[in-house]
Amino acid sequence: MTTESAGTSGRSGARAGWAAPLCWSAVALEGFDLVVLGVVLPSLLRDPAWGLNPASASLISVVGLVGVMVGALTAGPLTDRFGRRSMLLVTVTSFSVLTLLCAFAPGPVLFGVLRFLAGLGLGGVLPVAIAMVNEFARTGRGGSATTVLMTGYHVGAVLTSLLGIVVIPSIGWRAMFVIGALPALVLIPLIWARLPESIPVEHGPGAPRNPVATLFRGGYLRATLAFWVTSFMGLLLVYGLNTWLPEIMRSAGYALGAALALLLVLNVGAIVGLLVAGRVADKIGVRTSTIAWFAAAALFLALLSIKLPGIGVYVSVLLAGVFVFSSQVLTYAYVSQHYPTEARATAIGSASGVGRLGAICGPVVGGALLTAGLAYPWGFYAFAVVAAIGAVSVSVVGRSRAQDPADRRIETA
Repeated sequence: MTTESAGTSGRSGARAGWAAPLCWSAVALEGFDLVVLGVVLPSLLRDPAWGLNPASASLISVVGLVGVMVGALTAGPLTDRFGRRSMLLVTVTSFSVLTLLCAFAPGPVLFGVLRFLAGLGLGGVLPVAIAMVNEFARTGRGGSATTVLMTGYHVGAVLTSLLGIVVIPSIGWRAMFVIGALPALVLIPLIWARLPESIPVEHGPGAPRNPVATLFRGGYLRATLAFWVTSFMGLLLVYGLNTWLPEIMRSAGYALGAALALLLVLNVGAIVGLLVAGRVADKIGVRTSTIAWFAAAALFLALLSIKLPGIGVYVSVLLAGVFVFSSQVLTYAYVSQHYPTEARATAIGSASGVGRLGAICGPVVGGALLTAGLAYPWGFYAFAVVAAIGAVSVSVVGRSRAQDPADRRIETA
């Protein structure tokens, strides 16, 4: 019996069945907490006691993203060293407690510090969750396991927006942070009681003392650098479009209502894309599908430069959303499958962490193009070039080098 099959049989019970839903729930909470700032910012900007302006509000947002970046970079190696279950408990507990404390912040300085500290936990959730669901995924289902997991982020983001509409006018913005922390009262005990441990810890010692070194030796250096470039480009697209699409479409002559509706359509496309991309990756392989998805994103972003009548623009934006958002998630799936189990979370964390630099640059690029009066149509051309670079960089990675049985089962298509 192989190591992997023995591990699977040992974990094949009720506890193993909890891995996917618990990780999905953790990612949904991450989505809530990362989007909640955007939901409450209009209220904060209008609070005279806080004295915020767009520049200082943007600084708070960037500080939070820096925390997410640091959290992603540091949580991965700790996860590979000490186990997925322990780190998921630590990350969910930390960002939930700090999110709750944000509700009681007396001013912007302490609020910004708390958002940075919460970001450390938020950034750590993704590498832990992706590594774990890939280890427990059915044979040949690694791609769909990752994309289904990431629907949790979008569900959390949508719930944040809907709750903001109801909660903020009635009981104020602080309640949003209390609501965001409350699910942890249920989730944390469930993780403690039901989540199984990951393969490296369950099978005893064997994880490298320095899993970071695995990313740069044994032929992995080129892949690591290529994944970093790809993730940078992918998150630049996600954050740039989510931040500036309505304003770009307004500069193209669309009404405000239509521009906001197009942002909603973009994110609906993201959910559709996640569900479709995972199945495609399972059928044709994650490498081929990731390259194709970035190439298609480049094509449909370029087509957005053409002003279409009626429903045509909505279809075009929907298709752009289908490919743009899931391109980045397929990158995570590819990373997860490319590296050996004992360095998997480290590799995902490094790609996610470096990618956060793209998340910071995306809104900056869009804002600069708008300020220069070049957002339409040149903004879409610029984003199309970014997607094309992503396609080229991910093609440089090559085939999976993972050698252990757990990784070979995931490669099976």
